[in-house]
Amino acid sequence: MSVVRVGLIGYGYASKTFHAPLIAGVPGLQLTAVSSSDAAKVHADWPGLPVEPDAQGLIARADVDLVIVPTPNDTHHALAKAALLAGRHVVVDKPFTVTLAEARELDTLARAQQRLLSVFHNRRWDADFLTLQGLLGSGLLGRVVHFESHFDRYRPQVRDRWREQAGNGGGLWYDLGPHLLDQALQLFGQPEAIWLDLALQRDGARTDDCFHAQLRYGGLHQGLRVILHASALVPAVGPRFTVHGTLGSFVKHGLDTQEDRLKAGERPQLQALGDWGRDPHDGVLTLPGTETGAEGTQQRPTVPGNYLAYYAAVRDAILRGLPNPVPAAQAMQVMALIEAGLRSHAERREMPVPRPAP
Repeated sequence: MSVVRVGLIGYGYASKTFHAPLIAGVPGLQLTAVSSSDAAKVHADWPGLPVEPDAQGLIARADVDLVIVPTPNDTHHALAKAALLAGRHVVVDKPFTVTLAEARELDTLARAQQRLLSVFHNRRWDADFLTLQGLLGSGLLGRVVHFESHFDRYRPQVRDRWREQAGNGGGLWYDLGPHLLDQALQLFGQPEAIWLDLALQRDGARTDDCFHAQLRYGGLHQGLRVILHASALVPAVGPRFTVHGTLGSFVKHGLDTQEDRLKAGERPQLQALGDWGRDPHDGVLTLPGTETGAEGTQQRPTVPGNYLAYYAAVRDAILRGLPNPVPAAQAMQVMALIEAGLRSHAERREMPVPRPAP
C-alpha cells in the first residue's frame, strides 16, 4: 500500500470544515468516498466524489482503508466498532466515545483486529498550544503552580443542532471539555482529582453551555492547580492561556486561526503551507527575576499551528508503522476525566481520578 484510501462518514460541520480538506491536503491520503443522504451537498465541494447513502455502504467499500467517524457523539462507538470489524483503520473525532467502557471496548477490538485506532484531538496542533508546550519545556517559567485555559465564545442564541440538545453526549463538557482536558494531560499528565461545575446560562439552553473545572495535582506537580473553563456567553473574551510559575508568567490572548480559515473555505496543502497556522496574537512573557515592570516583560512569538500534521502522522502510522499520533489509550484518559467530572458535578464534590490501567 502506497496510498491510504479514506472514507468519510457523514458530511456535517466536522467533515466539511475539518476532515475533508485536511485529508485532501496530505500527500499519501486519498479521499475516496463519503456517506451522506445529500449527495449534492458533497458534490458542491468535491465534484465527482463517490457518495454512499449510508455509513454501512461506506464501511463495506473494498476501496476504503481508513474510515473517519466525525458524527454525533453517541454514534461514535457503534460506527467505529463496525468499521474495525470490517477490517478498516479508524479515526474517531473527539470525544472518543460517550463512556469510558465504550472506549475500552474499541481499544480492545482494534488490538485484536491489528488496526490503527486514533482520536482526532487536533488542538494539540494549535499554534498557541505548541508555543506554550515549547515554553514550558524550556523551563523559563520554573515550576508551574497555576495553569488556566479558557475556550470562551459569545453565542447567545441556542441553535437547533445535536451538540446543544439534551441527551447522551451533548453539551459543552462533551464538546470543548475533551480539547482542554487533552491539552492539560499533554502538559502535566494525570491529575489526582477533578472538581466540575456545569451550568445552563443562555436563555432557552437545553444542556450545559458553561463549565468550570479544577484539576488538582501532586507528585512532581505538587501544588499545581489547573483551571479549565468554557462558556458560550462571554461577550468580552479574556486570555486563552494564563500560566504562573516560580520564575515567571505567560499570558496568551486569541484562539488559534485554523478553524476560522477552514470555515472560510481554505484548503491548506502540507507541502505548501505558506502562512498557514500563523497566529497574529503573540503571548506576553514576564520574567521578573530581580527586576519588575516593563523590563521584565517581552512578547513571546507564537509558532505556527498545523492540523495537517495529525493526518500526516496517521498516514505514516498506517504505511510505515510509525507511532499513532493520538492512540486510544491517551483518549481513554480524557474519557476517564470526562466521567469523573460528571460524577463530581452530580455529587457536588471533588472526585478522585482513577489511575490509568497498566
